Order: sequence, then structure tokens, then C-alpha cells
Amino acid sequence: MKATEQTMQQLDRFFHKVAEKFPSQCDNAILTDIHVRTNQETGELTAFDDDDQEITRCVVEQWINQKDEDFYDSITLILRRYLKKNHCFVESMGILKPYSVVLENEDKEHIAELFVADDDTVIVGGDIMKGLDEDLNAFFKELMKDTK
Repeated sequence: MKATEQTMQQLDRFFHKVAEKFPSQCDNAILTDIHVRTNQETGELTAFDDDDQEITRCVVEQWINQKDEDFYDSITLILRRYLKKNHCFVESMGILKPYSVVLENEDKEHIAELFVADDDTVIVGGDIMKGLDEDLNAFFKELMKDTK
């Protein structure tokens, strides 16, 4: 699924509303995660704090009644791209680091980490260890060739 311009505008308003709740000039809030939940039927996108208190919500019209099996994979990519592109304002929120933005389904089940910030280190989505097994196996094979 490719995000429409309207979807990107809705995400922009959504994340700016989250950022408004944690202004950078205030004392840093003690918060470890922002939980972003989405509902495949209603298209609703909701943000919660660690105490399960709602921060904000919106409806992403493109996501209403999505029956795709890869729905969460698709929106994970869309949300990660958005957060990567707009990392400056997300990083500047008045939240005590480290913190992360986590995607969950409507049943509060963890789907993916979208954004992790820890002082000078920022990781935007994805598995940072992806492909490590293959790299290590190739290295080991090469190493074993040299010992024969």
C-alpha cells in the first residue's frame, strides 16, 4: 500500500498533536514509550502513553476497511518513513530519553518499534541485526577456508 497525500497530512497532524502534549521547553516527561494503535476496520490511529492514557486520535481514511494480510507491514513502513523524515520534531519532544514509538494492533499486541531515541543515538525502525546471521556464516566459511 502506498500512502496517499491525504494519509501523509493526517499522519502529520497526528504526530504534531502528540508533540504538542510534550513540548520541548517543558521539563521532560518520564515516559518510555508512545504506543500507536491502529484498527484495520475503522482506520482509527490512536496514541497512548505508558499508563494507557489516550494522547490523541485520528482516522486515516485510506486505512478504513483494509482487509490486506500485510496491512501492518505496510503501515509500519509508512509510519517509519514518516518518522524518519520528521525525526527533528519527534526527537525534540519533552520526553526523557530513552523513549520509543511502538506500533500495536487494536488488541494492544506489539507489532513493531517505529522509532527509538536515546540521547545521541536514534534508531528509526527496522531490525538493526537484519542479515547478521548470513554475514557471520559467510565470515566463518571464509575463515575456515584459510585454516585448511
